[in-house]
Amino acid sequence: MSDPHTEIELRRKKILWRANHRGMKEMDLMLGEYATKHLASMNEAQLDEFESILEISDAELNDWLTDKTPTPAEFMTDMFAAIKAQSFVVEDYKKL
Repeated sequence: MSDPHTEIELRRKKILWRANHRGMKEMDLMLGEYATKHLASMNEAQLDEFESILEISDAELNDWLTDKTPTPAEFMTDMFAAIKAQSFVVEDYKKL
């Protein structure tokens, strides 16, 4: 029988790697920073939610996080808002 503690730690390590190796540097920074800060304290449901965010394409996620396009209602969660808030100040990004 496998150890549940070990399984969740392995899952967290895989999620952290995925968050830091997206393919688009901006997403690596935004998601990787959030994961580094919060993964250790996430429960199973929160890990599921973060993994669902990781399934979104970089281009689409970047558009949502920078307010280029509206975030779909199903992703307008506290976690998504926290990722967006810690990533950058949207008003500054729009000046670029």
